[in-house]
Amino acid sequence: MVVLPVLLVDQLLKIWVKLNFSLGEQFTLIPGLIELQFIENEGMAFGWALPGVAGKLLLTGFRLVAAVGIGFYINRLIKNQAHKGYLTCLAFIWAGAIGNIIDSAVYGQLFTASSWGTIAEWAGEGYASFLMGNVVDMFHFTVRWPSGFPIESLANREVFPPIWNFADACISCGVIAILIWQKRFFSDPKPID
Repeated sequence: MVVLPVLLVDQLLKIWVKLNFSLGEQFTLIPGLIELQFIENEGMAFGWALPGVAGKLLLTGFRLVAAVGIGFYINRLIKNQAHKGYLTCLAFIWAGAIGNIIDSAVYGQLFTASSWGTIAEWAGEGYASFLMGNVVDMFHFTVRWPSGFPIESLANREVFPPIWNFADACISCGVIAILIWQKRFFSDPKPID
């Protein structure tokens, strides 16, 4: 079973960061490679967001529909004895999606607002209503392109500047693994009922 352990790790890590870091606070894990840097994401990957309350509700609604659809798809694949590797990859994607949905659905009610220099607390009164919370992100690669890099515009810049979370990593790893091993996963296609 992949989904429950991934959700547990994701949520425990996010709650720990939320209750121990102020917004923007950094902690080096491996110098020159990766650090924890707490930010909150109101929208999608890379900070993209749809404007206003309607945009937030539309995004969360899309996430919910996608997660339910993935769940039904996995269930059908299990019944049709799909490749276990493919099912595992989909389970990572599904767990990551659910992890980020939990943040946006309930973190606004569970915690006080995080801010620069202020650490959030368990809410007496939360910072946002149901479905309007922010996603907690914390991992930041600090690796930089070398100063002599042939593409001058990239020299000394971060290789991967976005800040992400465990759920995002699970989604990305699931998708990448499907792309890498697709021939193995789909070499003996079985009909889906």
